[in-house]
Amino acid sequence: MIKILTTGGTIEGLDYVDESGITNSNVSISDFLEAANVSIDYSIETAFKKDSRAIDDNDRNILVSKITSSPATKILITHGTFTMEETARYIGKLNLNKTIVLVGSFLLGSSANTDAPFNLGYAISSLQFLKQGVYVAMNGQIFDWNNVYKNLETNKFEHKDE
Repeated sequence: MIKILTTGGTIEGLDYVDESGITNSNVSISDFLEAANVSIDYSIETAFKKDSRAIDDNDRNILVSKITSSPATKILITHGTFTMEETARYIGKLNLNKTIVLVGSFLLGSSANTDAPFNLGYAISSLQFLKQGVYVAMNGQIFDWNNVYKNLETNKFEHKDE
């Protein structure tokens, strides 16, 4: 069983226009999974809905609490890309003895040309084969929690040591 924790972000089609409001879309993670006819056992729980620029350590503690209280050993976290690497580092340092993958998208999940379904499918597939640890799945690659950064010039995640 895979536990999916959602936190908001572009992958869920939430376009954060400013601090006072968001533009909601009609897309959800379950929509992507249903459209792909995914047949693995999974459950989806909303941890919170935030622009990742607003995610802080209190929010990360909410995630950790949900991860540790779940009997699932495979956890997928949908997350905005702005602070995904910070959340991966925060969780990775805790050695939770589970396989945890963070995933997001650069283009709104509600856009016709979004990278959300690809990234989500890639992350779910990877989650099933990875050993225990914390990873980021983006751009068709897997990154260890302590070896990833978002390159703002290329708009891609990359390994720190390259």
